[in-house]
Amino acid sequence: MENYSLLGANQQSMPIWKKIVIESELFEELTPLKKIANNLWWTWNDDAQDLFESIDADLWYRCNKNPIVLLQEVPLDRLKELSNDHEFNLQMKKVEARLDEYIYKREKPIGPSIAYFSMEFGLHASLKIYSGGLGVLAGDYLKECSDLNVNMTGMGLLYRYGYFTQVINGKGEQNAVYEEETFTKIPVKPLYDENGEWIIVSVDFPDRKVFIRVWETKVGSISLMLLDTDFEANEEYDRPITHHLYGGDNENRIKQEIVLGIGGIKALHRAKVNSDIYHCNEGHAAFICLERIVNYLSEEHLSFQEAVELVKATNLFTTHTPVPAGHDSFHVDLFRTYFYNYASKLRISFEQLLSFGKAHPHEDHFNMSYLASNMSNNINGVSKLHGEVSRDLLAPLFPGYSPEELTNIGFVTNGVHYPTWTNPMWKTIHKKLRSEKEPIDISNYSEEQESNIWSQIYRVHDSDIWQTKLKLKSLLFDDIQRRVASHTVNGTIDPSLVSNILHKFNPNTLTIGFARRFATYKRAHLLFRNIDRLNAIVNNPSRPVQLLFAGKAHPADKAGQDLIRFIHEVSQRKEFIGKIIFLENYDMEVAKKLVQGVDVWMNTPTRPLEASGTSGEKAVMNGTLHFSVLDGWWCEGYRPEAGWALPEERAYENQNYQDELDADTIYNIIENEIVPAYYYRDEHDVPHRWVQYIKNSYAEVVPHFTMSRMVSDYNHRFYLPMKDRKEMLEANDRQVVSDLVEWKTKVISNWDIIEVVNVDFEDGIRNSYIMGHEYVSRVSLDLKELQPDDVNVELVIATIEENPKIVSKDLFKINETLKESPFTHYELSLNLDKPGTYNYGIRIYPSNSMLANRLDLKLVKWI
Repeated sequence: MENYSLLGANQQSMPIWKKIVIESELFEELTPLKKIANNLWWTWNDDAQDLFESIDADLWYRCNKNPIVLLQEVPLDRLKELSNDHEFNLQMKKVEARLDEYIYKREKPIGPSIAYFSMEFGLHASLKIYSGGLGVLAGDYLKECSDLNVNMTGMGLLYRYGYFTQVINGKGEQNAVYEEETFTKIPVKPLYDENGEWIIVSVDFPDRKVFIRVWETKVGSISLMLLDTDFEANEEYDRPITHHLYGGDNENRIKQEIVLGIGGIKALHRAKVNSDIYHCNEGHAAFICLERIVNYLSEEHLSFQEAVELVKATNLFTTHTPVPAGHDSFHVDLFRTYFYNYASKLRISFEQLLSFGKAHPHEDHFNMSYLASNMSNNINGVSKLHGEVSRDLLAPLFPGYSPEELTNIGFVTNGVHYPTWTNPMWKTIHKKLRSEKEPIDISNYSEEQESNIWSQIYRVHDSDIWQTKLKLKSLLFDDIQRRVASHTVNGTIDPSLVSNILHKFNPNTLTIGFARRFATYKRAHLLFRNIDRLNAIVNNPSRPVQLLFAGKAHPADKAGQDLIRFIHEVSQRKEFIGKIIFLENYDMEVAKKLVQGVDVWMNTPTRPLEASGTSGEKAVMNGTLHFSVLDGWWCEGYRPEAGWALPEERAYENQNYQDELDADTIYNIIENEIVPAYYYRDEHDVPHRWVQYIKNSYAEVVPHFTMSRMVSDYNHRFYLPMKDRKEMLEANDRQVVSDLVEWKTKVISNWDIIEVVNVDFEDGIRNSYIMGHEYVSRVSLDLKELQPDDVNVELVIATIEENPKIVSKDLFKINETLKESPFTHYELSLNLDKPGTYNYGIRIYPSNSMLANRLDLKLVKWI
C-alpha cells in the first residue's frame, strides 16, 4: 500500500474558498422600493421611512435605517410575502407617487444657479460623509433648497471610511474605529456624461496626475456630486486621499482640498453644469477660485484682472470658524510643492499667487480663509455674533479699516430642516395649524408670516403638548435601553452594571441632554465643577434630574478624549449610576432621538467660540427647551419664559474663575427655575408653566431658525445681488468688467503718488469744540492722473481707547467753486452733537459706482 504523508492529507482536505457575490433581486412588483431608497428624499419623508420599517422593523434598526442595506438583506420569503401584500403595495405606490410628484414640480428650478461646495454633508447616519455640525448644516441646506426648488448643485468628497465610529471601552476611553464603506450599500451612483461614460477628471500633483471619479447622489431634486480617488487609475499612495474625513496629515489635507476645489470645478465642467454663483461652505474649497480663473483665461480669453473681477463677483465665502487656529493653512514650502507650476496657468508669478493667501508678506503659511476672502466680494458668518467675530478675524486683510467697518462681511444665521428633525407627532400637531408646504419661490418668503403661523401653537391644549412630549421621551428611553443593553452583548460593560443603570433610569425624571463635538471650549465639564452640589441636584428625592451626554472627540484631541473619560468615570460612581449616562457613537440618528426626547437641551461654550450651533434649534422644534450661554444662534433666539440663558458678559478674564461662576449659575438656574417649572403639576399631572415655556419657544423662537428662513436670507442678501452684479459686469460683451479693470489699474498706479497739498481744520477740531456749532474743514490733494470723483475724503471720529470704536463718519464734498485750481479741494461742514473727548482722523479711499463695496479695492490712505 502506498504511504501518504499526514501533512499531504491535511493539505488536500483543507477548503479552498473563492469569492461569490449574490445580489438581491426584487420582485417586479417591488421595484419602486429601489427608486425610493436611492433618493435621500426618503430621509425627510415620514411615510417613506414607515414603509421601509414595515418590511422588517428589527432589520431596519440593525442596518441603521439604511434602506439599501435593508433591501439587500431582507429574506427572499419576506420579499415574496410583500410582493403579494395588497396593503403594502398600495402604500409603496403612494410613496412612489409622492416622490414622482415632488420631482415633477421641481423640473424647472428657480433663481440663480448655485454650485455649493462643502468638505462634508450630513444627510443620514448611513452616509458617513460628515463629522458634525458643519456637515449636518450643509445636508439640511441641500434638503431645504430641494424643497424650495432652488437651482443648486452640491459638490463634496466620497470617503471610503468617512469619519470614525466611536467605541467607548469599560474605562471610558474613546476608540476610533474606521469601517470601510461599500459604495453599493449607500445611495450613490456613477455620474455619466452625454456619451454614457463615467465622468473621470484629473488634477496635477508634483510629477503626476491624480484621477477622480465622480459619483452622484440625489437629494430630492438636487444633484450632489461626490469625488473619489480610491480606484486603480491612481498610484497606491494617492488612492487614500479620499479615505478619511479630516484624516491624515497636513499634506493629505491639501490634497483633499485640491481634489474638492480644483477637481470639483473640473467635474462641474465635464457634467456641463454652468453656475451663476459658487458658494464655499468654509475655506476648504477655496481652490475653486483659482481653477475658475484658469478657465476664464483659457476658455474666455480674459485678462487675469478681468477673470478675478468675475470670480470675486460670483463667489460667496461662508466661514463657520470663530478662532484663527480653526482656519486651514499650509506652510509655504508645502504650498509651493503643489502650486509652483500652477502660477503659470494663472499667468502670474508664484509670489503673487502666494499673496492671495496671506495678510502680510512675511507670513510663512498660505491661509485658505484668506484666499476665499480675497477672491470673494461677499463673506458671511453663521450668526449675528459670529459675523462680528469674523470681522475681527479677517480684519488683517483690510488694513486702514476697523473691524466694524467691514460691511462686506455679513451674516446669515444657520437654521435647520424642519421635515428632517421634527418628530411626526409634532408634525401632526403643527399640520393642523398650517397648510403643508408646497414648492414656493423663496422670494415670497416672509418671516413675519412664518411667525404668525407658529403662534397658532397657543391654540393647542396643554395636555396634548405634554402627552406628546411624554411619548417622545418614552421612545428615547426605549432606544437608550437598547443601546445600553447592547454593551452586555459585546462585553464592554458588566451585566450587573447595565441592569443597575436601566433600573435607575426613569422616564418620569427631568432629563437634560448635552451632545456635541467634545472640544474643550464646549465646556462639557461645567456641570461637574461641584460634584457634591451636582449629587444633591440629581438625587433630590422628590424632584430628581438625569443627564444624558454624547459626543465624539477628534482622534488627535487628547484633552477632548480625557473629558469623555472623566464624564464616564463620574457616571460609574455609585451615586450617579443611572443618573448620568454617556451614549456611545453620537451620529445623526442618536442626535435625532436626543433632541426629540430630552426635556432640556444644554449648551455651555466659552463665548464667543460657538459660531452658530444648530442642535438647540433642532431641540426647540421638538418641544425641548434650550438652556445655553448667550452665544451663536442663542444670542438672537433667547426669549424670557421660552428657555434659559447664562449672562452675556464675562465677569472674569481668568477662564477658571469664569467657569466657576458659570457652573454656579447653572446649578442655581436648574434648582430655582428649571426644576420647579417641570415638577409643579395640576391635579391631572400636567405642568402648565413648563408647557407654557414650550408654547412660547414654538411661537417666539422656532420661526426665526428654520432652514426656509436661512435659504431666503442667502437668496436676498447674497445670491440675487451677486447675480445682478455678474450680469452688470458682463454687459456689453463684458465691456463693463474691462472698464472696471482699467479704472482699478489707473488708481493702483497713482495711489502712492497722490500728494496732500493742504489740510485746514478749524480750531474747534484742533483744540476744543463747542457742541452745536458748525466748523468747516478743508483738504486739498494733487491727484496726479486721477479724477476728483475717483477719490473720497472722509473724517472719522472714534472713541479714545486702546481699540477705538468709530462714533461717526462724515464725507467731504468736492468744492465746485475751485475746480479751475490745479488741485482738487474737498470741504466738510462739521456739527457734532455729543460732548466728550474723541479721536479723529482723515482718510482717503477710491470711489467708483462699479465697485462691489468700498472694500473691493483695498486701498486707503490716512492723512
